[in-house]
Amino acid sequence: MYVNQVKDKKGLLEIMKSAVGLELHVEDFQPVIDFYKSIGFEVLFHSPGNYLTIRFGKAILSFWGENGRYDEQSYFKNFSKDNKKGYAVEIRIPVDNIEDYYNSIKDKVNVTTPLKDKRWGARDFRIEDVNGFYLCFTEPHDWIFEFEGYKTERDD
Repeated sequence: MYVNQVKDKKGLLEIMKSAVGLELHVEDFQPVIDFYKSIGFEVLFHSPGNYLTIRFGKAILSFWGENGRYDEQSYFKNFSKDNKKGYAVEIRIPVDNIEDYYNSIKDKVNVTTPLKDKRWGARDFRIEDVNGFYLCFTEPHDWIFEFEGYKTERDD
């Protein structure tokens, strides 16, 4: 599937020009495509062996490194393949109707934290993707300005 088949190119271009872009390095695109499509993502661009871009609402993820090319990347080649991908990184994706979405995917994925109410007033859940990346799906909420002076249990 290629970009010319995407319906809202203008809207996506505006998102892509103003948002942080994530590029995740993986060995094989097909498990990524299968996994993310099964949980409602859309493939925007797929150039086998080169690049893959998917989206869910305004969340856009790109993947590079198929067929071992990730080993060639100047920074990542310094680490063991045994390192868990995404270690110490959480990718947060806002989701409308989070309870319905959670119920539709929870049996298809590795849920690491089930859907629950958080003390900051939103609900979220976390999963691990097929490559070990840690994804947090959350209700859209004001996660900065509403919590001025916010303290965690550890700040007391």
